Amino acid sequence: MVGLFYCRYINNTSQFSNKFLIFGKQSLKKDTFMDHFTPWTLFVDIGIISSLLLIGKLMRAKLKWVQKLFIPPSLLAGFIGLAFGPYGFNLLPLSTQTGTYAGILIAFIFGALPLTSQKAQGGNKEIGTMWVYSQAGMLLQWAFGGLLGLLLLNQIWPLSPGFGITMPSGFCGGHGTAAAIGQAFGQLGHDEILTLSMTSATFGIVASVILGLIFVKWGTQKRYTTFLADYNDLPSELRTGLLPKNKRESMGESTCSSISIDSLTFNLTIVCAIALCGYGISKVAAHLMPGFELPVFSCAFVAGILIKKALDHTRASESICPQTVNHISGAMTDFLVAFGIASIKISVVIEYIVPLAILLLTGLAVTFIYVFVMARKLMKECWFEKALFTWGWFTGTMAMGIALLRVVDPRMKSRCLDNYALAYLFIAPVEISLITFAPVAFVNGYGLIFAGICLVAGLGVLAVAHFKKWFVR
Repeated sequence: MVGLFYCRYINNTSQFSNKFLIFGKQSLKKDTFMDHFTPWTLFVDIGIISSLLLIGKLMRAKLKWVQKLFIPPSLLAGFIGLAFGPYGFNLLPLSTQTGTYAGILIAFIFGALPLTSQKAQGGNKEIGTMWVYSQAGMLLQWAFGGLLGLLLLNQIWPLSPGFGITMPSGFCGGHGTAAAIGQAFGQLGHDEILTLSMTSATFGIVASVILGLIFVKWGTQKRYTTFLADYNDLPSELRTGLLPKNKRESMGESTCSSISIDSLTFNLTIVCAIALCGYGISKVAAHLMPGFELPVFSCAFVAGILIKKALDHTRASESICPQTVNHISGAMTDFLVAFGIASIKISVVIEYIVPLAILLLTGLAVTFIYVFVMARKLMKECWFEKALFTWGWFTGTMAMGIALLRVVDPRMKSRCLDNYALAYLFIAPVEISLITFAPVAFVNGYGLIFAGICLVAGLGVLAVAHFKKWFVR
């Protein structure tokens, strides 16, 4: 039996080695190693992406041009995987299932959110303005993308009804939301949305970093920055991504004795159990309501809330380390970004390149106008720091927002993250609802209604700030 397995492996490997794929085209045969998915296929995929992440980290630590652009290793790993994977030159034996991993990993990430959330305290004005600023911006970005797609782009090109929302799903939500949206549309028969959403997220992150650094230089010249006088004063660890010994922090507390179970294992098992519960809820809902599927990540988020509340009533919640869970979520996010970019089908991007370019560039311009205009209108103190954080979040991910914030506010004196963490407790349910119901609405012909509701709701949130007299005069 071992000999038979070995012969099959050699045969498949030989088939793979004799194939060379022209960049951007798919000509893989059904009998290749990459199409026969087994546990060992998963092993190889994780091993390759892990190696690429290490290469990306090495590039960030050693190459000056990478340091100047602040490109994350996960992004570099994804680009290398895209170029040399099954949708590129086909030199790396990545399986054709890499796009599926992103949809699975997002369930773990959303399931972990309730375990790391803070309890809101008070209702001070700073939290309120941050909520208005972020919530209205998110809703208006979804409204703009949906309306631009349906009223303009879909009238010129034969596009999916959900084409327009690939921009906000990739921008504001990053690769995680892009994976969730793409998976949901795929279940409804629109497989191209996954690639387009991932492309949008990738474009957003690149724009977030490059333009964000340009804004930092501009802000220092205009003296908009509160804590940074000169762009050249940035510490080296921000460029290389390597912390010196005197600035290293603990990854979390050991809440369990290693004799019984390792603390990391304990926190990881809870996250995995929550994700599994989310998957189970999704399947039960699909069985009870044929033709209607709840996204696994949404169900995982709900399961996380319920399990967290149950644990809060027992002493078991004391054994959960939010910092450790946050690192677990961060690790899965790194893999999600790398797998997500590596799974982009270049042929699909090329097919939709013109309407996609119009969508992304106009979305970028509108986001810029909103972020920097409304920040000065709503934020009395440290408006530039908060605008830069929101720019990173609205075009890339929250992690990119934090990275840009640290450039202008290394010691976090602006309290931007404190305000955001508390405000996000009210934003998260809205974001989950947008991602959950958008695919169903657009596929079933209710896209205009959905986008209209987002527009009215976004303007309504700004109206709250007006009546509360939160606008800076």
